Amino acid sequence: MSSSIVSGPILVRDLSVSFRSGSVLAGIDLTVSPGERIALVGENGAGKSTLLRAIAQQLPRTAQRTGTLEAPDDLVWLPQEPPFRDAASIEDVLATTLRPLREAVATVETLADRLDDPEVTETYASALDFAVAHDAWDADRRAILAAERLGLSGLDRERPISTLSGGQRTRLALATAITRRPDALLLDEPTNHLDDEAVAVLGEFLRDLPGVVLMASHDRVFLDEVATGLFDLDPSAFGTDGAGGRLFGGGWSDYEEARRAARERWEQTYAEQQDELKRLRTATKIGNDAIAHNRGPTDNDKFIYKFKGSNVERAVARRKKDANRRLEEAEETQVRKPPPPLRLDATLSTAGASGRMVVVRDLVVEERVSLPVLDIMAGEHLLITGPNGSGKSTLLGAISGRVKPTSGEIQVSARHVEELTQDPQFGDLRRRVADVYLESVGEMLAAQVPLRDLGLVHPRDLNRPVGALSVGQRRRLDLAIAIATGPDLLLLDEPTNHISLTLAGELEEAIGATPGTIVVASHDRWLRRRWSGPEHRLAP
Repeated sequence: MSSSIVSGPILVRDLSVSFRSGSVLAGIDLTVSPGERIALVGENGAGKSTLLRAIAQQLPRTAQRTGTLEAPDDLVWLPQEPPFRDAASIEDVLATTLRPLREAVATVETLADRLDDPEVTETYASALDFAVAHDAWDADRRAILAAERLGLSGLDRERPISTLSGGQRTRLALATAITRRPDALLLDEPTNHLDDEAVAVLGEFLRDLPGVVLMASHDRVFLDEVATGLFDLDPSAFGTDGAGGRLFGGGWSDYEEARRAARERWEQTYAEQQDELKRLRTATKIGNDAIAHNRGPTDNDKFIYKFKGSNVERAVARRKKDANRRLEEAEETQVRKPPPPLRLDATLSTAGASGRMVVVRDLVVEERVSLPVLDIMAGEHLLITGPNGSGKSTLLGAISGRVKPTSGEIQVSARHVEELTQDPQFGDLRRRVADVYLESVGEMLAAQVPLRDLGLVHPRDLNRPVGALSVGQRRRLDLAIAIATGPDLLLLDEPTNHISLTLAGELEEAIGATPGTIVVASHDRWLRRRWSGPEHRLAP
C-alpha cells in the first residue's frame, strides 16, 4: 500500500569529506526527490559509502566535513554490515523496528476521543500522518510477510544475531526496512549475500516505495531493473550527462555505453587542445623574419627597408599580442588530462597439468555441504551456483583446504591453489598496502610482479594503511596477492561483490581468457547470464 503523504528530498550542497589519510569527497551536489531511486557508481574508494554515511549523519569523529546536507527525519540507513548488536535476538530487532509504528497507532487510537481539546489536535494529526504514511496498521503483518519472502520464517525468533550468517543478517536488515517503509532509504550494497528470490523481493519493494532511495550497488542487473538514475563519483571532463553534470538518467547498460563514448570524447578533446596550445605557444615567439622572410636590405634601399621594417615590427607585435590573448583563453578553458584508468592487467591463473584437477566424492561438511560427486578438469572454468545456505563458500573452502570435511574425499592435484574469500583478512590494518603485498608474496615475486603493474591498486594507495581502504579496495588487494603467485587453481568466492562495476566487467573478461583452472561461486546475475563455461548448481 503506497501513501500519498510524501516527505521531502535529500539535498546535498558542496559537500566535501576528508580523513587523515586524505580527501574522499569534494564539491558534491546532489538532489534526490521522492519517487527517485538513484544509484551511486564509481571506482573503489571514490566515496560511495562515505556519501551515504554523511547523509545518515554516521561519519566517524575523525572525518572533516564541509557543505550542507538535508534529509527527511524518517531516514533508514543500511550499511554493508547491518548495525545489529550481536547479543540482540531476531525478535529484539523486529520489535525495535515495529515500536514507532505501534506507538503511532496507539497514539491515534488513544487521542481519537479527545479531539475537542486543542492541545491534543496537533499531536493527533502528527501521529495520524506518520501512521498513514508508513501504513502502520499493517506493520506486523508486513513484518511476518517480509520475513517469509526473504527466507527468514524458519529461524527461531529468539536466536542471537551473532549466530546468523552474513546473508541472514542482510535479509533481516531488509525485512526491517520493508516493515518500516521510511521516507528516505540509504542502501550500501543491498544485494550482497542475496539470492535471486530475495533480490526480486527487494526490487519490488523499492519500486513501490514513494520516498527517496539512494543506494550504492555493484549489481548491474539490479541497477537496470530498479534505478531511475546513476550518480557518478568519477565523472569525465564532460560529466556523466555529457554536459558537466554527474547524474545520468537511466540504468547501467545505457550508462556503460555513454561513459565509454564520454571517455573517447575527453581523450580526443584533450589531444586537439594540446595541439592548439602548442601552435599558439609557437605563435607567441614569432620574430620579424616571419613577416619579412629572406628579404634582407640591399645597398640601394636601406632607407626603404628601414621604413618597411617598422611596419613589420608593428605587425609582429600585433600578432604576438593576439597569440598571447588566444593562448591565455585556451589555457583557461582546456580540459584536464584524462587520468590513466585503473585496468586489470594480469593473467588470473596459469596452465597446469592435464586431467582431473579436483576430484570430490561423497563430500559432507557438517550440515552445510553434501556433494556426492564433482570433477573439475585442468583448464576448466566452472561456475558454482545455488541459493543462500547451499554451501558455495564452504565448498571452495574445502577444495582449498581451509575447511575440513566431516566425511568424504577431496583430491586436488593443482601445483598451487589460491582462494579469494568474501572477507579478506590482513592482520594489522596499520600496515601499508605495499608492505602487505611484499610480505604476502615475498620479496622476489614482488619485484618480478610489482603491485602497481597489476592494475588493481591505484599507485596513490600503495603507501596508505590497509585500514584506510574501502571494502572494495581491500578485495582488490586480496585479488592482487592471489593472482601474483601464479596459481594453476584459483577459487573465487563472489568475486564481483564490493568491487567497482568497471573492474567487475574486466574481471569477467580475464576469467574467460585465463588458461588456468578457475572455480567461481557467484549469485551475480550479470555474470551468470554471460557465463559460457560449465556450471554446477548446489542443492539447498
